[in-house]
Amino acid sequence: MAIPPASTPDVLDLTDPVRPAWRDDAPRPVRTYLWRPAGTPRGTVLLSHGSGGAAETLSWLAEALAAAGFLAVGVDHHGNSYPTGYVAEAFACWWDRPLDLTVALSEVAAHEETGPVGVAGYSAGGYTAAALLGARIDRGIYSDVVHERIPSAPNPEYPNIVEELKSRLTEADLDQWIDHCGRNYRDARARAGFLICPGMAPALDTDSLRHIEEPVSIWSAGADDQTPAPEYALRYASLIPGATHQSAGDSVEHYAFLADNEAGAPARRTVAAAAVDFFTRTLG
Repeated sequence: MAIPPASTPDVLDLTDPVRPAWRDDAPRPVRTYLWRPAGTPRGTVLLSHGSGGAAETLSWLAEALAAAGFLAVGVDHHGNSYPTGYVAEAFACWWDRPLDLTVALSEVAAHEETGPVGVAGYSAGGYTAAALLGARIDRGIYSDVVHERIPSAPNPEYPNIVEELKSRLTEADLDQWIDHCGRNYRDARARAGFLICPGMAPALDTDSLRHIEEPVSIWSAGADDQTPAPEYALRYASLIPGATHQSAGDSVEHYAFLADNEAGAPARRTVAAAAVDFFTRTLG
């Protein structure tokens, strides 16, 4: 598939009045990027970046979708995105991510035609996509993680996150997080999901994955040392009914799917073409 030269997305500085920003009382920012097709969109695909990334890191996917006639809508997840700075809490409150996409979709849909809606995500964004289809975090596992009863992998984007959170969180804060984490953040408008090296798999509620009814396509990377396929992509694929799984290649690494990774360009082209084909079939 030939992908046209990079296009500049429209940027909307949206907010969610229901949730506050992390460091002040202002509404939570939900900066939103729209990669538009040439005409009326055949559908809309929501995009969620990896932990610590940004919407622009998925420009390779957004541009391919827009060239195929889809409206691609990405967000910068507040506090978990490098353009606006990191906040430790944002790396732990995973459920804010699907809520960001729901806010962005509602705002866009209120002002323009969207057509049928799909969702795609990379790494932590893969969890985000699955959450919009009904995947839930397991409260017991999450509680064990935040109370350090089971070990968690070091966070490459925020290596001192544990120490920083312990210095200011109370038991009441953790109890509130545990309550929020296990809720259902399903958005009934999402009709299909495309997950790339999806994260959070070991912490997800098994039954919630088994009850996802929408078509799901999952892609892994053979040399992924951040979300290894056996523990992550294959867990999603084995539990979600009808989900398909493919590998982008034995030598492909986790960070191959960032837009500025030159070595990952062939893998990104393969996966972008697969995403276009998947959403063309599932969204019509």
